[in-house]
Amino acid sequence: MANDLPSSFIDRQNVLNNRYALEKIQEHLAFGGGLEFDGDILFTKQQVMELFDISDSTIEKYLASHSDELKTNGYVLFKGKKLKDFKGLSGGTVTDYGTKTSVLGVFNFRAMLNVAMLLTESERAKAVRSRILDIVIDVVAERAGGHTKFINQRDADYLPSAYREYSYRKVFTDALDRYLDMGKFKYGAYTNKIYQLVFKENAKEYKQILKLAKSDSVRDTFYSEVLKAIASVENGLAKDMKVKSTELGRKLLPSELDGILQGLDENEYLKPVIDDARTKMASRDMSFRDALHTKLESYLQTVPEGDVEKFLGKASRSLEEQLSDPETLEVFKRLKNR
Repeated sequence: MANDLPSSFIDRQNVLNNRYALEKIQEHLAFGGGLEFDGDILFTKQQVMELFDISDSTIEKYLASHSDELKTNGYVLFKGKKLKDFKGLSGGTVTDYGTKTSVLGVFNFRAMLNVAMLLTESERAKAVRSRILDIVIDVVAERAGGHTKFINQRDADYLPSAYREYSYRKVFTDALDRYLDMGKFKYGAYTNKIYQLVFKENAKEYKQILKLAKSDSVRDTFYSEVLKAIASVENGLAKDMKVKSTELGRKLLPSELDGILQGLDENEYLKPVIDDARTKMASRDMSFRDALHTKLESYLQTVPEGDVEKFLGKASRSLEEQLSDPETLEVFKRLKNR
């Protein structure tokens, strides 16, 4: 990922959206020269040039080519009273700008890191990028309880979704028993076909991408949105199998069930659920597990700060903690009694 930061907006923004990582980066990377202003540490363009040993034309090139990104992440232009107050921090002048400056661009810590992730002309920026990624990996692993394999389970929605999916899974396997004329390997075969429908990978491919052990359960690593998409397909497929089998007055052939599956792939009602599952899986696994689903690359998006809080923040809890929570147990009781 280190080599991808200069070329990948998604990778850069995933780092910058992780406030826990930013706190550690600020703690471990001592960038001198910044001025404290309005509760933030700010760096002038000249200071950024000196930090990364780059020319004025180089920094201007990035300010022009990545203007929106840098502004989103904390680059601002000071003028008027704001500039006057900022100048007052250094006795009326700011490093190498003099007293006649009417507009001044400044970078907060986040925007300055953004520059470090963009620069390809600076060896110092390259070293900073490497350190940033080490810290991000450490922070995610630490806050996920030591391993990111089951980070999906820290979501408060995971357990209810897993329980519902288990219920729909039983409906689906019962339908395979009653309505499909095929040997016992049909359970694994059609589970893989559902996986391929939802996220374009079979169980073996998925395990390889996440580097799961042979004994690891694939479903134990799915995000709640993926579980919901799979449950939707399983439930719909079970109903369609029953209808078709009743129509024909016999069990379905595998080719006939495949035809029903193809129809689900084109189902406009399922499309938003499946698209959401693909987006969540591709984006979160890239950010939290450093795992790339190549067949889902077109679904990659930046992971929002809300997701960082969901899986790494105070609201996130290990599965053991959730199972010991009386409120969680009440949710399960309500689900069971439906």
